[in-house]
Amino acid sequence: MKRSLLLAAALALLGGAATAQTVNPAENFMAQWDLDGNGEVSLAEAREQRGNIFAMFDSDENGAYSAEELAGIDEHKLMEIEAGMGPGHQRPEGMEPPPGRGPGNGPGNGPGKAGQGQGQGQGQGQGQGFFQPAAQGMKMFDANRDGTVTRDEFIAGTDPWFQMRDRNGDGVLTPADFGPPKK
Repeated sequence: MKRSLLLAAALALLGGAATAQTVNPAENFMAQWDLDGNGEVSLAEAREQRGNIFAMFDSDENGAYSAEELAGIDEHKLMEIEAGMGPGHQRPEGMEPPPGRGPGNGPGNGPGKAGQGQGQGQGQGQGQGFFQPAAQGMKMFDANRDGTVTRDEFIAGTDPWFQMRDRNGDGVLTPADFGPPKK
């Protein structure tokens, strides 16, 4: 029951993304991650929000993900896909995913079969991230390689995640950090 409530809360948190075709991904991100509403996301805010995300799925509140909790993350991702959310679903009308990304596009280098729809054969690079099973994806956060991802390890993963997204290197995430790569 608790997991159902958590999943419902997560979908409600992200619900605005599914309601309109023209949602701007940068605006959606800022609405969820800019905790103080100042128009930018600091590293401290990103760490806090990732802690909130960890807590959302840590149903037994023991500070570490169990196999059951990781399965709950996969259930949540499936619910997002079914609700028309997740990567690529928030693009403004007319904006196409890059080649090799999106449902059934690309050579299918991820797990699964090419062209089978969301989550399988997503093309170049799409066997990773959102479409990757949580148990596999969380391994990157298991700093001590003990087979368990703790809250502290998950939050520590914020720093490289943040740096990768801070395209202009100004130490904060703003709408300017979104969009196609600058040439």
